[in-house]
Amino acid sequence: MSESTHYLAIDLGAESGRVMLGTLRDGLLKLEEIHRFTNAAVLVNGSRRWDLLHLYAQIVVGLKKAGTRGLPIQSLSSDSWGVDYAFMKGREPFLSAPYQYRDERTDGAYERLGDVTREEIYATTGIQFMTINTLCQLHTDLLQRSEILGFADRFLLIGDAINHLLGGDPVAEASLASTTQLFDPATMAWARPLIARLGLPETIFPKVVSSGTVIGRLTPELQSETRLGAVHVVATCSHDTGAAVAAVPASDEPGWAYLSSGTWSLLGVESPTPVLTDEARKLNFTNEVGYGGTVRLLKNIAGLWILQECMRFWRESADDHSYTDLVNLALEAPALVSLFNPADERFLRFGGPMSSGGMPARIAEYCRETSQSVPESVGAIARCILESLSLLYRKSLGELELLTGRPINRLHVVGGGTRNDLLNQCAASATGLRVITGPVEATAAGNILIQALADGAVSSLTEARQIVARSFPQNTYEPQDASIWEAAYAKFVDLS
Repeated sequence: MSESTHYLAIDLGAESGRVMLGTLRDGLLKLEEIHRFTNAAVLVNGSRRWDLLHLYAQIVVGLKKAGTRGLPIQSLSSDSWGVDYAFMKGREPFLSAPYQYRDERTDGAYERLGDVTREEIYATTGIQFMTINTLCQLHTDLLQRSEILGFADRFLLIGDAINHLLGGDPVAEASLASTTQLFDPATMAWARPLIARLGLPETIFPKVVSSGTVIGRLTPELQSETRLGAVHVVATCSHDTGAAVAAVPASDEPGWAYLSSGTWSLLGVESPTPVLTDEARKLNFTNEVGYGGTVRLLKNIAGLWILQECMRFWRESADDHSYTDLVNLALEAPALVSLFNPADERFLRFGGPMSSGGMPARIAEYCRETSQSVPESVGAIARCILESLSLLYRKSLGELELLTGRPINRLHVVGGGTRNDLLNQCAASATGLRVITGPVEATAAGNILIQALADGAVSSLTEARQIVARSFPQNTYEPQDASIWEAAYAKFVDLS
């Protein structure tokens, strides 16, 4: 690999998006941010929507910046969060502004499914029950705006929709499709019998392709506008977590789990086959598809969203703090005083307006209900969040060991949460495991390396992970204060 090969990753998150340049040379990967832009739901007519045109316009800005480099770009690909989608028809880019997954329209969605049971859904899809799921959203569409289902040619999840707008075929990449709760990970296809039972039109479900499939070339107009030429559009892992897990710098030695740490905490293990047992359903684990047809057996945990919502509330009340400030204030607060269960439904929704007290008020409410001291200072609240998340990690890792029958001896943390030293140390101490962090840009790295796999520049997922391990720094955290954390975990289990 003496010559450089170049790729572009379009990485879309719930708060921001980036166009990243990836360069492979001599067995190393270098990432460079070409363009960053904001992303936020827009509140309109009482609903929360994504501004897909804004995202597309900013992506084009990033591609034009990349074009000015004059580099020979091999391919590009988009990844995004899961579950949300756009309806399309013919040449129409989308028929309505896509709903954001936190919109309240899906509250109580599972109770409206008639005689379609949870047992039936899980036995087919293996996806944990959250009202944000595409199943709940599409069924709500069926009940509230059925005309759009009849008019649309298809729906495309966000990452796949962007790939299509850039010139790719209108397809569903398997890792992203698997987040919908309408996909069968055992057959790697849409769960057609379930779709029919729900009354959803089968015609709107696009063709499924595997991760790392070349699906087209940049449109002629974008070739001209960006000066990138006829570069390939690749469906890598269109789901950001799928891409991130592909970039976990783990060895082939068994015993590791991963944590994609950001707005959501995605905690799990790689499995060769889905785990669709009643026990997995009762523990609310999810089976999502990874690169090469592997299964990511994981749990979605509210994650740093809770802290982000507190930050938003404090900012609106003229008490603004950076992440660094919050970690420093949390370090000054007493340890393990108040705890809460981040999986409680109240912490999964938008934090609410100033008048409601926002997310800090919800934490206080939980602590009062459970007869605990109520954290009042910014530092005490931040510490409560980080410690509670860490204890939920321990609980979830124990459940994973139960489901797989395999011990876990180390935890790889990737994503933005790797920058939070206090959270990572709490995770090590709470779980009793060595925690290895890095890379921060795991999603972009995975996106790029799957493109390189499709291109033949990288031979295997094992080689891709070795490239990540050589290319990016990693930090290690060892467990501390075992007896103190053991007592805290006993308290946490009683609360949850």
